[in-house]
Amino acid sequence: MSFQKTLQGPVVFEGRGLHTGQPVKAVVKPAAVNTGIHFCRIDLDPEFKAKASIKNVQSDEMRQTALRVGTGVVRTIEHVMGALHGLGIDNAEIEVDGDEMPAMDGSAKDFTESFLSRGLREQESPRRYLEIKEPLYVDSGNQSVIALPAPFFSISYTLSYRHEDLKDQFLSLRILPEIFERELAPARTFCLKQEAEALLAQGFGKGANLTNTLVFEKNAPLENTLRFENEACRHKMMDLLGDLYLAGRPIRGHIIAVRSGHALNVEMVKKIIAACKEDPMASLPSKLTVQDIQKIIPHRYPFLFVDRIDHFVPGECATGFKLVSMNDYFFQGHFPGHPVMPGVLIIEAMAQVGGVIMLSKPENRNKIAYFMSIDSAKFRHPVVPGDELRFEIKVQKIRAKTGQCAGQAFVGDKLVCEAEVKFAVVEP
Repeated sequence: MSFQKTLQGPVVFEGRGLHTGQPVKAVVKPAAVNTGIHFCRIDLDPEFKAKASIKNVQSDEMRQTALRVGTGVVRTIEHVMGALHGLGIDNAEIEVDGDEMPAMDGSAKDFTESFLSRGLREQESPRRYLEIKEPLYVDSGNQSVIALPAPFFSISYTLSYRHEDLKDQFLSLRILPEIFERELAPARTFCLKQEAEALLAQGFGKGANLTNTLVFEKNAPLENTLRFENEACRHKMMDLLGDLYLAGRPIRGHIIAVRSGHALNVEMVKKIIAACKEDPMASLPSKLTVQDIQKIIPHRYPFLFVDRIDHFVPGECATGFKLVSMNDYFFQGHFPGHPVMPGVLIIEAMAQVGGVIMLSKPENRNKIAYFMSIDSAKFRHPVVPGDELRFEIKVQKIRAKTGQCAGQAFVGDKLVCEAEVKFAVVEP
């Protein structure tokens, strides 16, 4: 199970804004579970605070991503957002005393290394993903972004400036914290020499220099050395990663981008949010009461053996609980005078938790999960009245009409039963 994360403590960054050139200090702080990422301008009165959400994106900023609420703005947030997304940090508050994040070395390297050095803290609530269920597509002529269903998060990027000063580049990566840290975080921002001159003339890039910005001429950076042969492509992927986090949750799917920039990235985020808005999984809480459970599986008294479910991740895993009582009907005839819960009912209870996980998927709602097989079942200790059973269930395989779960049942820290169960998912 993947749980939300925040920082162990605050991390301070100081530098100059890449475009404004103004000195700025940013403090990234831990935040409570389910709060997401927020930016706060502490130099304004009253203080400006904005959630890193697509709703607050300033659309007319050039070559950067900015948040605006009223008259307050924070610019060039994409690098720190890329670091937060890439490292799997769900909740953080970023205090800034200026209108632009510090450029650091032009990449996400300083953010990433400082976050990891400070340490990450796992929180009590599971991560909730925006899952790509069907192909999505946005384009603007010769630029495009596609989102495809996939079991994990990956990005494929094609950079093509169609200019002799910067050759075409391509890279495809699965996005995991260790891969992001090594392959994307160090990639610095860049432009062509003629672009740099135009940007300066328009009042942008006042904090840029040949150290924090790669300026390409004749396919090589001026007065600098590449960290990667395709560093420009990698930086575009890091920017895309930061922009995608404006969806408010991590994404599960394959993102394919061709020559995209911030504006098109933002359009794809809007598409993803719109497509996921009606997803029944998004409305399911991470903890289920018995009433919630009865909305998903058809079992009722006296054959419903799950009282509640915690740490629920639809389609993936869950932890279920049952308080075993002397009043349970099966004790009337099972070893009278020496009450022991039947082992087959322990497995049935495990299977009911697995059924909740399976049937919570949007395509399986209002269906029934039938047993296909029970494998590797072992009973290690008897369960008696007064015990509280805890079921740890994880999906191993899931297909259109079948699924397989592995489960363990505990009383306290003692393992009492384990098994693998397979289901057929059918129409009632």
